Formats: sequence, structure tokens, C-alpha cells
Amino acid sequence: MRIGVGWLLVVCGQAQPLPAIPDTLKPPPHETVTLQVRAAGDQIYVCDHSGWVLSRPDAKLFDESAKQVGSHSAGPAWQYSDGSKVTAKPVANTTPDPDSIPWLLLTATGHEGEGVMKGVTSIQRLSTKGGKAPATGCDAQHTGQQARSHYTALYVFYTGPSR
Repeated sequence: MRIGVGWLLVVCGQAQPLPAIPDTLKPPPHETVTLQVRAAGDQIYVCDHSGWVLSRPDAKLFDESAKQVGSHSAGPAWQYSDGSKVTAKPVANTTPDPDSIPWLLLTATGHEGEGVMKGVTSIQRLSTKGGKAPATGCDAQHTGQQARSHYTALYVFYTGPSR
């Protein structure tokens, strides 16, 4: 499934324009949008006695009709309902909302399975809400304790020319 660059996100039956994307978070110009999904879930942090450290995300991915189509987990990794999976590493970030986790540009580092994620080369995390680590509660007495911070985001997956 290919979705054009001008695709509008549908939220509660209403078409929503995509956010303005900073140049630092744009993928290489030869890549095209393959998939856009909404994520809802948690960022999981662990107390290392001096502060909260991100352990992993735990989120579900939803299409424009609010149907669950995949998941987002440690790696970071995104798995689609067709069984395909991509892992990636962050290469750029910006924080438009100081009360939310940063927006990211990630580059794919690995693939599993056949399907929509097989050819993904870049991923954007945009329009984040929430997900920040707790501001307090991590000290020597709480070492190893986990905290979950709810977040939502838009993930945009890109593919490059066929290899």
C-alpha cells in the first residue's frame, strides 16, 4: 500500500493535515511515504538511582480507521499485522512541545519478514503528546523501579528506490 505525500490523516472521521516537518527531520529526497499510522501506548522508564532512563516503548499502531495494524516495542521496532518488522536508530530530533517526547527521524537498521515493513528505509515520529519521564521519584531507594508514561504519536514510514 503506497500513500502519497499529500495524504491527510483521518481522526474521528475528520481529515487532518500533517504537521509542518522541520528540515532536520526530513528523510532523503529519493524516499517516498509508504505508510502512516497513529501510535498510542507508553514509554517505559527504569530508575537507575540517579534518574529515569528510557527502557522501551510499548504501543499499538492504528490505521486511519482506528483499526489496530501493528505494534511498537523495544529495539526500537515496529511490527505490522502482516508479520513484517523493522528496527531503526534515531539520527535527528527536535522538541516542538517541551511537555512531550521529541519528534524523531530514524534510519532503518534491520528487517524481518515479507510485507509492508520490508523496504522501510526511514521513519519519522511526529505530533507527539506525552511520554516524558517522570520528573521525580527516582533515587537510590527506587533503583530498578519502572514508570510508564502514556504517549501518542504519528509514525510515517518511508521507502527508497528498489535495490
